[in-house]
Amino acid sequence: MEGEGFVAASKVNIYEGRVTAFVICTCLIAASGGLLFGYDLGISGGVTSMEPFLNKFFPSVLEQQSKASQTENQYCKFDSQLLTLFTSSLYLAALVASFFASIVTRIFGRKISMLAGGVAFLIGSILNGVAMNIGVLIFGRLLLGVGVGFANQSVPVYLSEMAPASIRGALNIGFQMAITIGILAAGLINYGTGKIEGGWGWRLSLVLAVFPAVVMTAGSYLLPDTPNSILERGQPEKARQMLQKVRGTQHVDAEFQDLLDATEAAKKVDHPWTNILQPRYRPQLVLCILIPFFQQLTGINVVMFYAPVLFKTLGFGDDASLMSAVISGIVNVLATMVSIYSVDKFGRRVLFLEGGAQMFLFQIAIGTLIAVRFGVNGDGELSRWDANILLLFICAYVAAFAWSWGPLGWLVPSEICPLEIRSAGQGINVAINMIFTFIIGQVFLSMLCHMKFGLFFFFAGFVVIMTVFVYYFLPETKNVPIEEINQVWKQHWFWGKYILDEALIGLSRNDEGRDT
Repeated sequence: MEGEGFVAASKVNIYEGRVTAFVICTCLIAASGGLLFGYDLGISGGVTSMEPFLNKFFPSVLEQQSKASQTENQYCKFDSQLLTLFTSSLYLAALVASFFASIVTRIFGRKISMLAGGVAFLIGSILNGVAMNIGVLIFGRLLLGVGVGFANQSVPVYLSEMAPASIRGALNIGFQMAITIGILAAGLINYGTGKIEGGWGWRLSLVLAVFPAVVMTAGSYLLPDTPNSILERGQPEKARQMLQKVRGTQHVDAEFQDLLDATEAAKKVDHPWTNILQPRYRPQLVLCILIPFFQQLTGINVVMFYAPVLFKTLGFGDDASLMSAVISGIVNVLATMVSIYSVDKFGRRVLFLEGGAQMFLFQIAIGTLIAVRFGVNGDGELSRWDANILLLFICAYVAAFAWSWGPLGWLVPSEICPLEIRSAGQGINVAINMIFTFIIGQVFLSMLCHMKFGLFFFFAGFVVIMTVFVYYFLPETKNVPIEEINQVWKQHWFWGKYILDEALIGLSRNDEGRDT
């Protein structure tokens, strides 16, 4: 199709500089903010499958499991709104926090926002570990949500602004890598704490969240802020010095001038939340809404934060369900490495399209296997062979997500917005992500109970829709400097009509350079 969104290299400024050890280190430290989100995603499902935890806070769920065993309806073992509220309350808090985080990020800088997120997560993890009643437990979860909201809002923007265009994708995906490592670490910890005698292992699982919180808090305290953020707060000389340090060269005039132009445009915007609604920002607004919406409708969080519960529901034993979650966590980490290698080589679109096709195929396979073995009534069981095949299908699905919608769902929204709406755009991205993570987290166990195997076909249908959307409406952004992304939109067959010529930072200077 004409105008799918690729930008000719001659239209984009190639800045001087090199990939420095300084920028690699700062981005790795910042990316550790993903550990917060990942650890919680992984720990929640494991804890909610532990009987001592359920007995203390959700005894009705144990009674329901007993009834399900008597009726042999495997789909409805864990259907409890109070239990899902424990898991999903974090994401509701993260939703609210993301709006405040966007303001903090813009006014005080990315670093302060990351620091605030680390402190909130630290306090919340301690409260969860010592909770004696459901009120303290939920309050701790809400504080964890504040931490996740601030971290998810600020870290991807920080990474996209710090990284050189040539490896921006790989460094930004460091955030998703930290999420996957957090999920895997949580799975291993759950497997170990589930064996502790005395029924207090769940406390250890929850309180160990202090470690990613400490990493995030200490790391953000030590990190410098981005040149874009420093300049946005009116310190041009300091911003130039930071840019020179980040790029490893004194010759940063072209890139610094683009940052100045972007900052001048940003200064004309008093209210980015209303400004992003203007037609000229229609491409960014639509993508910042639909990408996180589609990311959650892949169904991945069904697998990731309910993995042990899901495996247990489908007939895996206690140890087997936790170990299966660990295996899928390992696949998640390894597949994310594939994305880091390929995102700046093959581009964002290729990974989106391949990942979508693979997710669709294996969701259909998962739903079909469950349908054959459990039917509509939930009567049945998995043989050892069936269980291994199901785990293989789930791992193939997780791998596809981990090198496509997982990392790119955070990367693309953080790199497509001009400076004047970047904090608002990322705030919308996080808010939409958390809204639908909350909704899916709250209704999944009920959906599994009522839709049964059809739930996986439901998500497969959305994967088809999002893959078609990417093919027609998402332009390629690899190797394009972050302040020149509007040139990509201008050349797109559909979005080009929304982009004003005056928004094309750096283009006129590039044309002048070719004329001389």
